[in-house]
Amino acid sequence: MNAPQARGGNAFIKQWNPAAWADHGRRIIPIVRAYGGIRPRAARVAEPRSLGRIGSLEVRLAANATEVRRAQRLRFHVFYEEMRAIADGPSRLARRDIDAFDAICDHLVVVDHDLIERPRFGPPRPAIVGTYRLLRQEIADRHGGFYTASEFDISGLLARHKGRRFLELGRSCVLPAYRTKRTVELLWQGIWSYVLTHRIDVMFGCASLEGTDPKALSMELSFLSHCAKAPAEWAAGPLPARHVPMDRLSKDAIDMKRTLHVLPPLIKGYLRLGAYIGNGAVVDHQFGTTDVLVVLPVEAIHPRYVEHFGGGAERQAA
Repeated sequence: MNAPQARGGNAFIKQWNPAAWADHGRRIIPIVRAYGGIRPRAARVAEPRSLGRIGSLEVRLAANATEVRRAQRLRFHVFYEEMRAIADGPSRLARRDIDAFDAICDHLVVVDHDLIERPRFGPPRPAIVGTYRLLRQEIADRHGGFYTASEFDISGLLARHKGRRFLELGRSCVLPAYRTKRTVELLWQGIWSYVLTHRIDVMFGCASLEGTDPKALSMELSFLSHCAKAPAEWAAGPLPARHVPMDRLSKDAIDMKRTLHVLPPLIKGYLRLGAYIGNGAVVDHQFGTTDVLVVLPVEAIHPRYVEHFGGGAERQAA
């Protein structure tokens, strides 16, 4: 659900890996046209409905394919230009973060009505300053599955909770100037409204720690393993070939205060909400991160957060 802190909200789910997904990608949507000829789900949204507003910032679903492409440009800027991830060919050529899942996902965007873009063609428009990608289980099931399955074996988790509605969260990023409490709150307001509208039972995805050396991340990984490890009901681990142990230090050896300080803000946010962490991590060399699985049952969310965002999808952020 998060890459390093500088991604601002960060990448819950990151770049599609063509090598790891050679067979899976063929079952989903070909990427040979670099998304330019694919009609995304967002194109079917006739009138964007506001899901929350704080001052000049508003959160809603992307209204059309143009807005999805603008969100992809934002992701490219944050992931590849700022964070120095390694772009694949289609993303590098298009200057957009592109993968095979974009066309089947809904795209949450935060726009700033005080920051106006004036494109070469078309009317002025508020800038997109943040985005999150949402994939519901019924959509994933029709198109080959979830992105998370490229890193973690979630088959048992889904099977144990057959009948519950899962929502995968990913590709979150925010421009540096907007990495503030109100932007994060707006993103969560949008997600919560989406969860209520679609009667979601469980949110999940990949969260990231910066760096690819698990030894250097021993404190953080051990903290998550000892203090937030998922119970058997919600447990899942990496694919066997990608498994990296997390319980590298004893609980007594962990500097709790320091570890809480250095954990990425989004991971801390999920833990405050009541999320669990899976058993084992995965190193993602393309993005320079070490990923963990985050599972957040809606029933486990702390009541004060439910009260804050409201029990009904009609509530707006204030």
